[in-house]
Amino acid sequence: MTPLTVKDLLLAPRLDRSQAAALLSPYGFKDAAKADANLQAVAADPSERELLADILEDLLTCMARSADPDQALNYLERFSRAAIHRTRLFSYLKDSPQALDILATTLGGSPYMAEILIRDPQHFYWVTEPQTLRNARKKRELERELLRTLRVLDDEQQRLDYLRIFKRREMLHIGVRDLLRLCTVEETLAALSLLAAALISAAYWICATSLRSECAIPKKAFRGFTILAMGKLGGGELNFSSDVDLIFLYASNDEQAASLPAAEYFRRLCQKITAGLNDFTGEGYVYRVDLRLRPEGEGDLAYPLDRFERYYRSRIGTWERLALLKARPVAGDLALGRRFLEMVHPIVYEPSFDVKALEDVRGMKRKIDQKMGIRKQRNRNVKLGTGGIREIELITQALQVSHGGRIPPIRERNTMKALRALCDESLLPHEEWDSLSRAYIFLRDVENKLQMTNDAQTHSLPCEPEELAAHARRLGYGGAEEFLRDYRRHTADVNRIFEKRFSQST
Repeated sequence: MTPLTVKDLLLAPRLDRSQAAALLSPYGFKDAAKADANLQAVAADPSERELLADILEDLLTCMARSADPDQALNYLERFSRAAIHRTRLFSYLKDSPQALDILATTLGGSPYMAEILIRDPQHFYWVTEPQTLRNARKKRELERELLRTLRVLDDEQQRLDYLRIFKRREMLHIGVRDLLRLCTVEETLAALSLLAAALISAAYWICATSLRSECAIPKKAFRGFTILAMGKLGGGELNFSSDVDLIFLYASNDEQAASLPAAEYFRRLCQKITAGLNDFTGEGYVYRVDLRLRPEGEGDLAYPLDRFERYYRSRIGTWERLALLKARPVAGDLALGRRFLEMVHPIVYEPSFDVKALEDVRGMKRKIDQKMGIRKQRNRNVKLGTGGIREIELITQALQVSHGGRIPPIRERNTMKALRALCDESLLPHEEWDSLSRAYIFLRDVENKLQMTNDAQTHSLPCEPEELAAHARRLGYGGAEEFLRDYRRHTADVNRIFEKRFSQST
């Protein structure tokens, strides 16, 4: 009797469950019966099955290397049904081993990316083109493509929905490059930030155009408005599923047009922009918007420049000084944004940190630790846990505010660039710079892979062993224990430096 081969899963007239399980066992499937059922549903007619059989061994081998082979095959069934022309898909995969690997890695690595492919199957051919795959998108390229399409759409809602569609495709591009390690962690963070800035700028253009039309506002009126990015977007280091921290700023209240005072016009504009980015439609959403970094975290959505200045000069808190290190204009009147930065620089850096400011930072961290302790996440939360991302940020920002008044080169928004500058200026020993930089890249990669899984704003390692093992494989590890050893080593290094820095004068 001729031995069975993997092809027989599709071509043999009859296979019993044990035979199918034996053929699938080398590829790491936990549920062989479900995997076989998925496989049978991928190809319907005989010609499709012949084509799929020709690539099946390579396909299953690629899936076995993915974070979750069962998930990969389950999503392959759905993707093949969505693809409509399955013969074209299987022929394409046969002619392109790289595309085969990309598909298996993406489907097994990220349900979020898999859902994008299922919703828009044509994106697969675009994202696997060598030119597309090899190159990061440039700012001008994104802006030009957005504007070209937005100008031919007349309706505000259609335009905003186009932003959601555009984001899906671009997130797929960034995610696939990241999963395949075709770019560094820093390049992924920069690409996510570039995309967000382009979409926020486009949302501003859409909403301002619509509001001007609704209220018959002259073209030259109310031009002094800018959107400031804060937090990780301000630093050019956005996550896969981040909120975007924004501040809305306008030049002055000394203007009126079409019987509308400046404050009312900009209030309506900011409401439109926030809703345009936040609202969930049939096409999804653009970004969750967080406006809590504006003065007092509440009240008016937008403030004129002089009101910001009065508030910061009289009432600025330590956490606000640290937050302003990241401020960056991303949309609207960028010259106004630069005026804002010139206004806040002396407020941020003078006077340098004193004992009270350092105690404020310690107090912030104590509150975070208490919250993580209650949630039992101190050793699992990548962002806020012991030795996590927040400790690296607090070390970096406290040093910047302490010395940035007299040493301008350390006034960097980006954490990695700031750490490098602090080391270059001998404010951070080389050994500490090395430990913090390595830990930051590691932890941001862990955080991104967590969020890439389901487009969820999560920062905590999975509790379930199987989920943790899949997460480790997504990061390139063979298993969870190997990953956890590195995680514990990096977080211990960070916490040691944090405790040293904040138990003495910074």
